Amino acid sequence: MSDVLVLNAGSSTIKYRLLDESGAAVAGGLVERIGETGSRLVHRSGGDERVVEERIDDHAAGYRLLFAELGHPEDQLLAVGHRIVHGGARFTEATLVDDGVLAALEELTPLAPLHNPAGISGIHVAREHYPGVPQVAVFDTAFHHTMPARAHRYALPRELADRYGIRRYGFHGISHAYVARRAAEHLRRPLTDLAMVSLHLGNGASAAAVSGGRSVDTSMGLTPLNGLVMGTRAGDADPGVVFHLHREAGLPAEQIEDLLTRRSGLLGLAGASDLREVHRRADAGDRAAAEALELYCYRIRCHVGAYAAALGGLDALVFTAGVGEHDPAVRAEVCRGLAHLGIAVDPHRNTADESGPRTISPPDAAVAVLVVPTDEESEVAHEARALVATRPADRSTA
Repeated sequence: MSDVLVLNAGSSTIKYRLLDESGAAVAGGLVERIGETGSRLVHRSGGDERVVEERIDDHAAGYRLLFAELGHPEDQLLAVGHRIVHGGARFTEATLVDDGVLAALEELTPLAPLHNPAGISGIHVAREHYPGVPQVAVFDTAFHHTMPARAHRYALPRELADRYGIRRYGFHGISHAYVARRAAEHLRRPLTDLAMVSLHLGNGASAAAVSGGRSVDTSMGLTPLNGLVMGTRAGDADPGVVFHLHREAGLPAEQIEDLLTRRSGLLGLAGASDLREVHRRADAGDRAAAEALELYCYRIRCHVGAYAAALGGLDALVFTAGVGEHDPAVRAEVCRGLAHLGIAVDPHRNTADESGPRTISPPDAAVAVLVVPTDEESEVAHEARALVATRPADRSTA
């Protein structure tokens, strides 16, 4: 009984991975296009891949399908770890799930209506399928609970903000926590001694200022809409834009939310949400795509500078996630003009075809610029295993 099953639900997907005691993946896969045409499950185990193409109406059906395909016995599971996007102010660390925790998670649904319900569904189905196995919720917001009030509080009437839980929560915390620890290991320095900026750049994107392994600021806020330019999300925008669109364009709140969340960002600027396509269009002479790339990198660069100031200096700048790990042009452009902060990129190191944590700054650089592949599933398993190990008497999931 040493394996940990990790469930990581998106708005229309479920990623899953079964890890043994050493952290190696035993099996895993992806349920995708849930509730859409062409839904399917891709399961991988022992070097083999099996694809199950069938209608998957909702996340609960997706979980049941993957459990059936996985076929892993209950007596070999130490825990099931669930990535939950929003833990609000209550959940600031990995938490063993019981009925009270589930009820509290349901109350947090308005803060993450696209993601929390998918994660909660996984807990319900996993409790049915593995009734004797501890269920552990690991929160994307938890890493950022260490932010001081100057970073997490908005300048709103205090009583109103406190009543409705309006504050900067931050997201991608599981990823930022993982890469901070891995960056310290790569540099062979104690995490507690390091000041770093972590850049999680994927379809969703965020920056985090990390001091001594603790988040002290981050770009996302009450929701994952704030901060950097993303695939379809606008990032930082004057709140007055909402009122202007309502008054002048006659758009209702729901339509404005959809605009800022699903039709803005790179998609709104360049007509494509995938940065690879934006690069292709820019290389072909598309001026809108070129401008989108410039704006995308500029906003990231501004956050690096701001967080260097907040931290009082930098030891490391870390790139992670799909774009951060695989786009050397973006990495170079983000770091361009930051030499006064000790940040520079070695062109050969930056474009080298390597995997795993690596340094892309020159050997004599004052700030280590790193690429560290993220692994949210491993981090969830790490936290779930640690929690269960320290609470042997609380293994009931009732």
